[in-house]
Amino acid sequence: MFTYPATLQDDEGTVLVRIPDVPGAITYGETEAEALAHAVGALETALIGIMGKRGDIPAPSKPTKGQRVVTLPPSSAAKVALYQAMRAGGIRKTELARRLGAHLAQIDRLLDLRHASRLEQIDAALRAVGKQLVVTVKDAA
Repeated sequence: MFTYPATLQDDEGTVLVRIPDVPGAITYGETEAEALAHAVGALETALIGIMGKRGDIPAPSKPTKGQRVVTLPPSSAAKVALYQAMRAGGIRKTELARRLGAHLAQIDRLLDLRHASRLEQIDAALRAVGKQLVVTVKDAA
């Protein structure tokens, strides 16, 4: 759901990674593997900034054949989906807190991509905004 194409560029002994669909999602590493591992954090950081400004989450474009991709971890993807559902429904954090019988600080943590929320909590929040968390398992590529 949140798998973004990445561009890699050799930059004088380091590998630069950009996620063109997400402004500010740029990082580097000494190897391609290290750069791509860092790209996950860069993607999360850029999305945190967008969410903090109450902006729209950019949709990922389709990667070209053989292009490398960066995927949000499942918990972060679920939190971004919650954020999007709240925006689409015009539901503010205070309203979600009311619906869940929770404190505003709990809602802040549910939307914080760096906080380790339990999937059950995210699912409850998604249900409160008319969505449902669905988990699937696929064979590894």
